[in-house]
Amino acid sequence: MSVPSVRFCSQGPSSQRPPCGEGDLINRGPTENGLRWIADAYSTSFTLTLGEGLSPYELLRRVGAEEHHIVPLTRSAAYELLLREEEDHISDLDFLDWEDEAAVARLTSAGFLPAPPDTIVRAGSVTGWAYALEESHCHTGTYLAALSERGRAFCVHRNAKGFSRVDHACHGDAVTSFEPGLPHLTNGAPAEVALGFVYSGDEPGDVAFLRFLEGELGICLPWEETEAELSAAAFT
Repeated sequence: MSVPSVRFCSQGPSSQRPPCGEGDLINRGPTENGLRWIADAYSTSFTLTLGEGLSPYELLRRVGAEEHHIVPLTRSAAYELLLREEEDHISDLDFLDWEDEAAVARLTSAGFLPAPPDTIVRAGSVTGWAYALEESHCHTGTYLAALSERGRAFCVHRNAKGFSRVDHACHGDAVTSFEPGLPHLTNGAPAEVALGFVYSGDEPGDVAFLRFLEGELGICLPWEETEAELSAAAFT
């Protein structure tokens, strides 16, 4: 089953040149379907991870997924699986025909059933990049250096208490990890040095950095495509 691809915004003139990376960041105007909508659509907690030069399959494999455990799931199906209790009957799952033994067996062997996994990572693609979305946890952030072996990787996480953290790695090395607005909690290079990102405090930190990435990477993730089926893996 094909994975929806993500469209690019129209190009604009080059702006900033980060210290790391052979491919320049491209300055493109943010659009309605850029990245900032993620903070609203995943209002409680979310993780967005970007890995340069990877396919969705490669991203999932690099964060620990087994090849035969990757299945296509919509966001609503993943959410159902995360919310269920182990004792709930699988007939309660709206997306699944519980009499389809092959489908049930595949989800079970992949770790989605019977107990709910801790997190589900769903991955899609944009030209030159793979992206991953998690509903609440930040499983992918642990593997950011591995996700950056072919270029750059970014991870933006907001936890259930509203605190946000940004991690950036390049060519296999961690570059910076910071909380926008709290520079004393930075590990590695300051954000303004590593990325040219300066937080003004006019909006939530994760929204501000998503806005920054919209302009720097020019990535558009249409909401409807991220709601559709993407390659997914369960992690406990």
